[in-house]
Amino acid sequence: MNKKRLAIILGIRPDVIRASLILNSIRTTKEFDVKFIWSGQHYSDNLKDVFFRELGIAPPDIELGAGGNTDAETSAAVISLLYPVLKEMQPEAVVFLGDTNTVMGCLAAAQLNIPIVHIEGCMRSYDWRMPEEKYRGTIDHLSDVIYTYFEEYKKQGIAEGLNPKRIVLVQNLIVDVLNAYYFAKKDFYDKMATDDYFRKRGIERGQYYLMTCHRRENVHIRESFENVLSLIRATNRKVYFPASYRTQKVLKEYGLSLPENVIMVDPIGYQEMLLLMVNSRGVITDSGTVVEETCVLQVPSLQIRKATERPQVYDAGSSVKFDPSRPDLYPHDELYRKFENLYGKTWEHNLGDGKASERIVNDLLNRLRNDGFHMHKPEDYHLEITRSYREDGL
Repeated sequence: MNKKRLAIILGIRPDVIRASLILNSIRTTKEFDVKFIWSGQHYSDNLKDVFFRELGIAPPDIELGAGGNTDAETSAAVISLLYPVLKEMQPEAVVFLGDTNTVMGCLAAAQLNIPIVHIEGCMRSYDWRMPEEKYRGTIDHLSDVIYTYFEEYKKQGIAEGLNPKRIVLVQNLIVDVLNAYYFAKKDFYDKMATDDYFRKRGIERGQYYLMTCHRRENVHIRESFENVLSLIRATNRKVYFPASYRTQKVLKEYGLSLPENVIMVDPIGYQEMLLLMVNSRGVITDSGTVVEETCVLQVPSLQIRKATERPQVYDAGSSVKFDPSRPDLYPHDELYRKFENLYGKTWEHNLGDGKASERIVNDLLNRLRNDGFHMHKPEDYHLEITRSYREDGL
């Protein structure tokens, strides 16, 4: 008798980080055939393989190689390449995580009437300039099962018309990940953090800012990008900047120069990122994952975002805001004063109890055992009422 199959599809490094404990747990099951599919959206060693190695994740079972120079090309490639794989595999469900081009592969699953599971659902920034915001709505409305972090996210989904029966509260995965890969290995990081380690990178422990900047609404809108550069030029501290290849490309295309206090390097692995994070003065970032990590790790963050889908970090008091589209609202001296005042302080991170991955794995296995993925039902959409009106000629 053939085992029931579950397909898990990921494509970028933050998703690997978040899903690492889920993957490592559920792939050990002998009861079901779990296939890990990599879209190919991230493909270089320092964006992909190093994360598999450091997080102890076995290589993907299938790699689609779905690259592209634009969001449209990448999304289209994921859909077209995933469709025949799913058609042949016929899994009980297809699991996606997050809000990237890769999650648009949900359209292939929908076309084949394969149930869709979305991890990290119902998050909203309400910034419609973001492709990610459009992707979130698309996959949530196609999904049979949505794993969301908090009650406020669930309410956002319900307000859009999502069936609350399909939304499962699990809390934030990043707490689990940091418990396993940082706090449980803190001695390892402490030994790595020598004076020589930082000297080789041109920085001094506790005296530099770490930075990430990759979002399209920051990088591809020239005025916003220039405002971000103006912000980091306004500090005397060194800024260590592992820059995505797309960000580096845009800098060259625009002919923009980095401030002299910025040290730009290629993307780095997860262990190095965590080590630089916890030994920094604070992190300047537009990453959703990073602001959550810093919140849990008790590291201040300065968010270069107009709006965030993760407002809990503001509630916790771990983060201050800079809107690159409205720099006039955020005087640099006042902003850095607030940012610096967070250094050395502690807060309750309010992101979860560290059991989110366990909850998701248990729920997925239970649904596999009990055919519990098909949640789209006519009565949920009142189709019987619509049909009766039609039959009456109304």
